[in-house]
Amino acid sequence: MKRILLVEDDPSLGFVIQDNLVQKGYEVTLCTDGEAGQNAFQSSGFHLCIFDVMLPKKDGFSLAKSVREINADIPILFLTAKSMAEDKLAGFQTGADDYITKPFHLEELLCRIEVFLRRSNGPGSLDGKLFQLGNFQFDYANLTLKTKEGNEKNLTQKEAEVLQLLYQHRNRVLKREEILKQVWGDDDYFMGRSMDVFISKLRKYLKDDPQVQIVNHHGVGFRLEVSL
Repeated sequence: MKRILLVEDDPSLGFVIQDNLVQKGYEVTLCTDGEAGQNAFQSSGFHLCIFDVMLPKKDGFSLAKSVREINADIPILFLTAKSMAEDKLAGFQTGADDYITKPFHLEELLCRIEVFLRRSNGPGSLDGKLFQLGNFQFDYANLTLKTKEGNEKNLTQKEAEVLQLLYQHRNRVLKREEILKQVWGDDDYFMGRSMDVFISKLRKYLKDDPQVQIVNHHGVGFRLEVSL
């Protein structure tokens, strides 16, 4: 049974979400403030986290940062009443994988949860293979990027998906809208800004190897250059 950590300070909304998830077969731990959520995460194992942003004692962004220090891979989904692009970008910068703005349909939430858990269950289209990017070994199944010297970087699900797509189309320009539609499912302005955040993170991970570069073609897209 998949275990979900839900941190929501609105007791009515929290109960409704928890009840619906339990009916779908998930085991749900509900906390009503950020500190309780952090304690729950540290004491139990979870497969996915759902955090409200505006929480008492410890806000959702801070909570996500704390979780990422413990587990770099677990999917984190934010629920929030905020709709400003800056707030959403702040969420992605803390390591969130997705964002739902209140009010929302429970069917949408359930669908996104199923997608994340399904992706976490297996290697996806790369079928568990390892791929060489210069001095790096990219393992999509285990969400890792490892150097020949043994240094390993854990990737989030979204980071791995973006790198996977760039790798599959390496040494050619991949249009922005192609990445957005395949990884985010949409190509609006906000999604484009969040994609740029993830591209910047991947560049940082790859910067020590000149054989591997993510080149920006302004206004068009990106090209993963891998020297053989």
